[in-house]
Amino acid sequence: MPTFCGRTSLLSQIGDALSRTRQGQGGSIFLRGESGAGRSRLLAEVGRLARTDMVVLRGRASGITPTTPFRPLAEALLQFTRSAGAHAADALGPYRLVLGRLIPEWRDPAVGPEEQSLIVLAEGVLRLLALAGRERGCLLLLDDLHDADAETLTIVDYLADNLADQPVTMVAGLLDQECHALDVARSAAQRGAADLLWLPRLSSDELREFVAGRLDCPVTRVGDDLFDLVWQPSAGNPALAGELLDGLLDAGHLVAGPDGWQLAGRPPAGIPGSLSRRLARRLENSPPELRRLLPAAAVFGERFPTAALPAMTGLSEHDLTARLHHGLAAELIQPIADTPGWYAFRHPVTAEALIESRPAGTITELARQAAETVEKLHPGLPGTLCQLAARLRRQAGDHDGAGRHLIEAASRALADGAAASAVDLLEQAIALAADPALHADAGERLVQALVEAGRIDRAMRMMPELDGLGGGLSRQRLAVLHTRLAWAAVFAARTADGLAQVAEARRQLGADATPTETAAIDVVAAHLIIELPGPEQVGKAEDLARQAAAIAERHDLPVVACQAWQLLGMLVRQRNTDEATACLEHSRELAVRHGLRLWEVHALVRLGNDDAARDGNLRRLRQVRRDAWSIGAVTAAHQAEASIALQVALQGGYAEAEEIVAQTLPATTRLGMVETAGHLWQTSAVVAAHQGQRREMENRLAELRRYRPDTPTDAKVYGLARVFCSLLEEDRPRAADEMGGALRADGGNPALSPINGRAGLDLLLRALTGDLGDPAALDDGSDGVRRLRWNRQFAEMARAVLLGRRGDRAGAAASAAEAIRAAEPYPLAGNLTLRLASEAALADGWGDPVTWLRRTEEYFHESEHAAVARACRALLRQAGVSVGQRRDGVDNIPAALRERGVTVREYEVLDLIAARLGNQEIASRLHLSPRTVEKHVARLMAKTDRPDRAALRDLARTLRTA
Repeated sequence: MPTFCGRTSLLSQIGDALSRTRQGQGGSIFLRGESGAGRSRLLAEVGRLARTDMVVLRGRASGITPTTPFRPLAEALLQFTRSAGAHAADALGPYRLVLGRLIPEWRDPAVGPEEQSLIVLAEGVLRLLALAGRERGCLLLLDDLHDADAETLTIVDYLADNLADQPVTMVAGLLDQECHALDVARSAAQRGAADLLWLPRLSSDELREFVAGRLDCPVTRVGDDLFDLVWQPSAGNPALAGELLDGLLDAGHLVAGPDGWQLAGRPPAGIPGSLSRRLARRLENSPPELRRLLPAAAVFGERFPTAALPAMTGLSEHDLTARLHHGLAAELIQPIADTPGWYAFRHPVTAEALIESRPAGTITELARQAAETVEKLHPGLPGTLCQLAARLRRQAGDHDGAGRHLIEAASRALADGAAASAVDLLEQAIALAADPALHADAGERLVQALVEAGRIDRAMRMMPELDGLGGGLSRQRLAVLHTRLAWAAVFAARTADGLAQVAEARRQLGADATPTETAAIDVVAAHLIIELPGPEQVGKAEDLARQAAAIAERHDLPVVACQAWQLLGMLVRQRNTDEATACLEHSRELAVRHGLRLWEVHALVRLGNDDAARDGNLRRLRQVRRDAWSIGAVTAAHQAEASIALQVALQGGYAEAEEIVAQTLPATTRLGMVETAGHLWQTSAVVAAHQGQRREMENRLAELRRYRPDTPTDAKVYGLARVFCSLLEEDRPRAADEMGGALRADGGNPALSPINGRAGLDLLLRALTGDLGDPAALDDGSDGVRRLRWNRQFAEMARAVLLGRRGDRAGAAASAAEAIRAAEPYPLAGNLTLRLASEAALADGWGDPVTWLRRTEEYFHESEHAAVARACRALLRQAGVSVGQRRDGVDNIPAALRERGVTVREYEVLDLIAARLGNQEIASRLHLSPRTVEKHVARLMAKTDRPDRAALRDLARTLRTA
């Protein structure tokens, strides 16, 4: 039976997409069509064709009610995890726990709401699908997307944006009607992330072929009279055409003859007419019990619970079962296989037709009875029954009753992390509620849901209305809402908005605020104040944080206490690193004592950063990354990775730093972790700068600006990237200008960016130029920040320069020795410090500048920083030291390559590529690691705009000939 007439083009288009998927290039297709157009059958056929050589996962957004959370995704993913088992769980790492919301076997009840971020969950789904398609490609089929909950649609939208580079294609079917799912599909198509295909009605020729297929005969045996009888009322809709054919066959009006299928007499006018009218007439001719039963079932919608029908119809359970399985009822309804006790109408329009056939008053009364019955049978209305009861109450005209159920359903959705669904439910409740107290309650919860859903602007716009409700909400409840919005502003880097919310929270509470209410406001205010420019903000923020911490511990507010102590750990570091560490340790102890796992991990991340800053030790950071992964704290784990990447880069581990950035940046960008992704972009620029690759550094900073166009340049970009690149180019004036940019960018507040240079490299540069003349200026109250190991190497060498200039040679030598010890983890910075200080040491006769210069010349020559190496050799000659000529090979590099920044080492690699040597052979020849050779090859391709090794080989030969 040809059930796909007129669908050949669509099948071909989807087939082409699957062919690309098998090659590792995924994508998304949304298939829209009216009810009965054959959407589900087409998806089934696509799955059947793909199943021969791909992993096919299928889910439907249907169930007892339209908003069963995550149903289509959970149904699809379980098909893979049941077969993959432990292999999938192990491969997913921390995302296994995140996916526990969809995969029951992976669920951890202790994972809290913050660890259940919807975008993190979407990333977990993406990774699981990629794992499923790793070997053969994966096809994800999602049907009835118009019935999906808001969270499912958010994940679908995320997948549409990110499947292009994965071996996964998603094909989703939905009704061609205005709904959130269609909005998602249109938006994805408009931005080029998906194809939106339309499933049209069949043409007359296609419908004739369809009829012939259903009757199992050649097209020529379908008479015109029969075809017209099907064509006119169905208008090419396959499902309606099939219903009409079945009706003709069942009524005996269609018989097979020697010349084909013929009409046996003229059928009654009702059969080719409207399907709705036909159902209504059949119901009128049915027994009274059936006339009560079917409308009572229809009032529930397309699906209904049989347990509610006896009370509504007066039928016994035995009679009810008999009626459901015989006669007209058996034709119209069927049991739902995976939901015992629930039945569904076979065609979506059937319930609507039955409702339309009854008087409005009858339907209102049936809806009231249905709501009361459901509430009585299921106390507390578990699961999605709460939404069902709300719909029935609304249909019965009880709007306040519907609003109460919707508020309860929204509260459950929020508890499950489904903020978008909660927003939808609460908006419905507000539109329905006539009771002012109920309206205020819904509004309060809506603000909370909007904040959780990331819709901060909408939440802030709602607050004036809630503030003006008079007795609707207490001042305490309004203050809590304003405080919550202030925290949202902290995370969104909207300082002015956050401070406005803090002021309004204080105004609501007035002079009668309790200490616990004040502490909750003070701690968020401290987080906002520290973002304001000026060194005085540190003291203000510290006072508020200490006040909040003391009250929180007295009144058992552990989250507020953790927030306060962690902020204090950052604030007091400027003057005392030991005190800063003690604050962070106390925060961790509080989190452990109160079972706050996520706050414990955040404290450990900060302590890991503290260790790295104090002495360059990365052990704790690496351990907390593993711990965060183990409990599914994805956000904290990525924050730890970003910190590790920067510290590794400063310690010269450029390959590892770039690898971390390459692995972590795509995920943090997809997850919307703007600050963490920005740090990773900055680290990638630092890596390029510390290797003297200005062009590459500028390219990466340009990418950062495109990613965060409205964010000012961070102090680290100047102090750790641009300044170092200029110093490696021996451009001291430019380095001084860049350092000025770093000082302007931090707003005079070193607590925000403690290693940007203000308390370190800037001191050394100013000491060398004479702008800093008194060693006492190094003791200005910022000793804590200067004692951080990265800063200490520069600050102590600055002290050495100033003491040497004063003739205190012993003091200068001692400070220089301390600087050298501090610089041990940082080879580039340490050697630059020696190169810079050696001029002053030679001039003023202190330290061991000749030894320093020999060491630094060797380092910079080997690392191919030719300008600094030449400067070191020149200084050695000025000191009367005989220095051999370095044959660095720069003159041998063709001018065209020198202009593009090709180094001596890269040119050596290019020469060996031309000789057809592989990476392993080149590594052996040049005494390098294969990984380093790979980096050189990649840089050659980037600098010369060549796509592959063959093109590099051709370039080398062309240059030789020239």
